[in-house]
Amino acid sequence: MLVEDFGPAWQPGRFELGTDGPRAILAGVDGSRTAMRAAAFAAGLARRQASRLVVVYVASPSVWAALSPAPAGEAVQQVIDSIAAEVRSSIQERSEELGVPIRFLVRAGDPFDGIKRSAAEVQADMVVVGASESAGHRLIGSLASRLVRSGLWPVTVVP
Repeated sequence: MLVEDFGPAWQPGRFELGTDGPRAILAGVDGSRTAMRAAAFAAGLARRQASRLVVVYVASPSVWAALSPAPAGEAVQQVIDSIAAEVRSSIQERSEELGVPIRFLVRAGDPFDGIKRSAAEVQADMVVVGASESAGHRLIGSLASRLVRSGLWPVTVVP
């Protein structure tokens, strides 16, 4: 597990009736275009609402990689590290201009469980994810639909 903080320290904004928004927004990313758009949307929302932004990448090593010989497992780990580095660098580039505190978490396991645990850990008031680009999710359900059905927080799905 990796935790990194970027940007200024979070302080609650001044309370105004009718404008009290979420205090913590969690964005789930996986390196895809829609996930990065979701993170950008969440960052803008965090800036406008004076919220903290938590970006979580849940690495989901496949069963096949776990059963494969060591070189295949190393290749999977390299891909996971590469995606995490790409997301981290994107956060570092934009953290100063956003002016909001950003926490970057890297977890391993099932994306649904990882996002759910991370949201509980940081006491997220809202979760933002990208729409699935996989056609197979039409048959078995997407991460976004599982998050919505859990009913634990408002979920915004960014196309």
